[in-house]
Amino acid sequence: MQNFWTHVLAFTQSITAEVGTRLLQDYGRVRATEKNDGSLVTESDQWADREIRDAIALQFPDHGVLSEEVEHILPPTDWCWVIDPIDGTTNFTQGIPLWAISLGLLYKGTPVFGFVYLPTLNQSFHGFWSAPDRDNGAFSNSHPIQVRQDPPGSNQFFSFCARSIQYYHHPFPCKIRMLGVASYNLLTVAAGITLGAVEATPKIWDIAGVWPILQAAGASWVALDDRPIFPLTVGKNYSQQVFPTLVVARSPWIETFLPFLQNLNRS
Repeated sequence: MQNFWTHVLAFTQSITAEVGTRLLQDYGRVRATEKNDGSLVTESDQWADREIRDAIALQFPDHGVLSEEVEHILPPTDWCWVIDPIDGTTNFTQGIPLWAISLGLLYKGTPVFGFVYLPTLNQSFHGFWSAPDRDNGAFSNSHPIQVRQDPPGSNQFFSFCARSIQYYHHPFPCKIRMLGVASYNLLTVAAGITLGAVEATPKIWDIAGVWPILQAAGASWVALDDRPIFPLTVGKNYSQQVFPTLVVARSPWIETFLPFLQNLNRS
């Protein structure tokens, strides 16, 4: 199965680079409209979603697809790709250079491979976790990454999302950052930049690509609504479901950060 994983990695590198090149031409130059759930979408999102879906259909014709813009129901296939064509659309439209293309590959409903590419930074992340016949590992630009080992402190970072920042109150154990792109927000933990990150309302396309990378880098993932995320359910529509999430570099720090977020899922 090694040839399969080599193909998967090469495909994700190629398609995200190809799509990213075109998106860089649109970046900061397109207008967004508001979807029913309040999130933003542009013609660039829709174009990128279509390009990636078409490429998957050509390269992996027996794989299913979940995508932010079109396919919301988990199909009855062992293998399924989860696509977020532009994670951080607000940043993308406003010319803020933090946005990403995120791909996750599910096996029987659980992510086993993820690839996230930030075109403006020319930075990629990928990881394998419990993938059939493949060693675990997390990488940034093909270099191994792992979580930070430092304890919480005034010179360490923690990243909030826009909908969770209201739960910040002084004194907080770390310095606060807010990046505006869910995938990169969580990946800062995998890369050893932050000790923790929280996302209050991520959808499945926000987290499927980063989940295996974070697991392989040694992070601890906490579902703040106390419901297991994976495996996903065949036939279920995931367009409206959110997965409030806390990620920390090391499990002992869960109890340090959790009290600040205990009311998040009741908001």
